[in-house]
Amino acid sequence: MSYIDWAVLMTTLLAIVGYGVYKSRGAQSMQAYLLANQSLPWYTVCLSVMATQASAITFLSAPGLAYTSGMSFVQFYFGLPLAMIVLCIAFVPIFHRLKVYTAYEYLEQRFDLNTRALTAFLFLIQRGLSTGITIYAPSIILSTILDIDTTFTTLFIGGLVIFYTVYGGTKAVSYTQLLQMSIIFCGMFAAGVMVVHLLPGSVGFEKAVSIAGKMGRTNAIDFNFDWKNPYNIWSGIIGGFFLQLSYFGTDQSQVGRYLSGASVGQSRLALLMNGLVKIPMQFLILLIGVLVFTFYQYNKAPLFFNSYELNKLEESKYKAELDKIKINYNQAFESKKKEVEKLDQALDANEPTAINQQRIAVKKADEETKTIRKELTDLMIKNDEKANINDNNYIFLSFVTQYLPKGLIGLLIAIIFLASMGSTASALNSLASTSVVDIYKRLINKNASDSEYVKASRWSTIIWGIVCIVMALFASKIGNLLEAVNILGSFIYGTILGVFIVAFYLKSVKGKAVFYGALLAEVIVCICGYSEVVAYLWLNVIGCLLVVIFALIIQSLMGNKAADSQIKF
Repeated sequence: MSYIDWAVLMTTLLAIVGYGVYKSRGAQSMQAYLLANQSLPWYTVCLSVMATQASAITFLSAPGLAYTSGMSFVQFYFGLPLAMIVLCIAFVPIFHRLKVYTAYEYLEQRFDLNTRALTAFLFLIQRGLSTGITIYAPSIILSTILDIDTTFTTLFIGGLVIFYTVYGGTKAVSYTQLLQMSIIFCGMFAAGVMVVHLLPGSVGFEKAVSIAGKMGRTNAIDFNFDWKNPYNIWSGIIGGFFLQLSYFGTDQSQVGRYLSGASVGQSRLALLMNGLVKIPMQFLILLIGVLVFTFYQYNKAPLFFNSYELNKLEESKYKAELDKIKINYNQAFESKKKEVEKLDQALDANEPTAINQQRIAVKKADEETKTIRKELTDLMIKNDEKANINDNNYIFLSFVTQYLPKGLIGLLIAIIFLASMGSTASALNSLASTSVVDIYKRLINKNASDSEYVKASRWSTIIWGIVCIVMALFASKIGNLLEAVNILGSFIYGTILGVFIVAFYLKSVKGKAVFYGALLAEVIVCICGYSEVVAYLWLNVIGCLLVVIFALIIQSLMGNKAADSQIKF
């Protein structure tokens, strides 16, 4: 990066952190530190909710996902608007009326301490692991720019986020996210415009999308029902609805955001706006990945987008074999480029027969480059068994650093940092609030002063930050980060949602029944997920329904036994 880019990057980051610390000064009570005194307007809450979900993973991995496999991931969000409506009707009023700090406090009032502790524990596991992944995402950026191992960059990023989250609590998180999302929207729009601008003069936006479509990258909607396909309209609407309902309704990282709203109306408006804006935003981010794919049909893409791993191979004893692979790759690219140019001409002439012939030809050429890349990754493993052979998360970053103008590079990298800082800060804040309110305050120290609980919250943030950094150091082995976070959440969210559904709507079910029902459901979900019986989005549906069914059955059996014992007595 140039000095201008470094200046833009550092100025943006320092301004964001400084703004959050300034706005959150004086947060000394539990109400102020964890809920920002429930004083935030709907637009701040809305952008905070979006920033919590849209981490650096979204802006690094989503374009890479579209580049490699198309736009089908957008279907993942199709259940979101319906989930927002249900939340506004059922969840938000209850949480506000009870004046809880966390979602899990309600479960003790409705059931018992065991159920509250179980759901809080499940949340802490899931969110702790996921936060490690979100910390790892921006460390990829620094690693690529500085050409150093991600271990060092992970430690730096984690430490920076821990600092201002510990200092300012929820208010610091929400106000920094307000500014972050504003910059993010502007920067991503500029990136999309620049991709189209950098294409050959004969290739406009419409043709760029058309070429990508002929190569299988614009498959946004799939109506075919398949239990094992994670991205079709059915898994998106049904499985996505259950996942989003659980994420926004029971995950403290999101509940804590809209609990900070000034009123029920403000929180509702924030969630509804999130439901309206999220799908178009995600569609446009994926579309940028598709445009980058078309760009690399005319401009040679790197043999491997993770330059750090490629450099290790360059310096190894396998350099001669690598050089042969490079020669084959260069030849394959030139052949593919000629076929793409013929497809370009066929599209201009609007000749259906020629277009179909060239569609087949460019797909065949694309498969040839994939075969060569497979030879490369096999060689990487041969050189180092621990090599990270998935460069999906580096695709958009590589394009940004190599082709965008000075200044804009620094801004876009700052955007990815900001997204990571926002989502990570929300997660650490929610982990701290759950640990203190649901564990420390309830089980360990029930009669401490407000200032002591704030102090415990700050220490809890530090401890969870360290745990998440440790998790981040192992995140390089899990493939596409965006998918990994959602797969991980699907193992747990359905079970937690099922507990809340029972709490809200099945008044006859008591604490023991739902507690054991949740344990049984979680075991079955983990077995199904590990065995890959169904696509991961369906795990949310399975987990939720199993909790409801098991709780009803167990309560029925317990009720019958109680009745029998009364008769015998």
